[in-house]
Amino acid sequence: MKIAFYGSSLLSSYWNGAATYYRGLLSDLARRGYSITFYEPDAFDRQKHRDIEPPDWAEVKVYPATVEAMRGVVSEAARADVVVKASGVGVFDSELLEGIVAASRPDAIRIFWDVDAPATLAELRGSPDHPLHRAMPALDLVLTYGGGPPVIDAYESFGARQCIPIYNACDPSTHHPVPADDRFRADLSFLGNRLPDREARVEQFFLEPAAQLPDRQFLIGGNGWETKGMPSNVRHIGHVYTRDHNAFNTSPLAVLNIARDSMASTGYSPATRVFEAAGAGACLITDAWIGLELFLKEGEEVLVARDGRDVADHVEALNPERARAIGAAARERIMAEHTYTRRGAEVDAILRQEVSRKRERSVA
Repeated sequence: MKIAFYGSSLLSSYWNGAATYYRGLLSDLARRGYSITFYEPDAFDRQKHRDIEPPDWAEVKVYPATVEAMRGVVSEAARADVVVKASGVGVFDSELLEGIVAASRPDAIRIFWDVDAPATLAELRGSPDHPLHRAMPALDLVLTYGGGPPVIDAYESFGARQCIPIYNACDPSTHHPVPADDRFRADLSFLGNRLPDREARVEQFFLEPAAQLPDRQFLIGGNGWETKGMPSNVRHIGHVYTRDHNAFNTSPLAVLNIARDSMASTGYSPATRVFEAAGAGACLITDAWIGLELFLKEGEEVLVARDGRDVADHVEALNPERARAIGAAARERIMAEHTYTRRGAEVDAILRQEVSRKRERSVA
């Protein structure tokens, strides 16, 4: 089957947290025989900050962020058996959604793939004329980056025929243990861009513990933090390319995951960083959120913090031996249950079921 996938970027993770999610899932689907074309706009300086060159498992079409170019790539949806519009492309999102619904063949599987369901659902609740409301009857599936029962129920209440979470995972070919790198040594490290619905939690779970532990070293990576006031024991290193994520995760004593406000309140939304860190064998400390136990066991495979004091206590109590044991247990769990090979198998089964359903309807 031919898949036309319209997303933010496959080639760059710059201001694009979905990049490794796309790569892990789509590369596995390619290995299963799918022919994939990924359409991404040349926007937000992402092409200047590529992490990878176009892979051999997908054709990547980078188009100018203009109306004419957008219409050109939309017209190519007619060639595909599966047409996917992802959320958060950032350029012409509404036009892309409406365009591919209109351009795709009647027998094609039409999918909206939501990589930020809490934000999208908030938009749907607040905007009765949102284009996704209009497109929903034509969609065969809504797939989501996470969200569990709350997201499924919400999407079905808006008329989705079927909503299925396809969670983040680990690609062991790209995220795995590596030797420590002095550039990333610290007692606690955090990687994430500065976003409005994350900043207060970063202050609570990262900057406050740093202030409480002045003799410990803290490291923060990601875009936007250069203007943020921080304790003197916090070092900011800016954007970290995906080629350095393994070393970023294996070099500190522990790494911190902080969910955005909306993800934490929705639950069942493990960030890509959770699986990347576990895949590298890092000792992970995470803020608490509903559904964590589906992925990692508290106290054995992950350390959980309810506030900044908990983070500071975990860091103070950790020694290298315990950190390595937690990281090893997390890696074993993730490799057994949460790889993109498993996620790809889920998507493959879903698509094949949709093909059968459409054939049955056409015969009837």
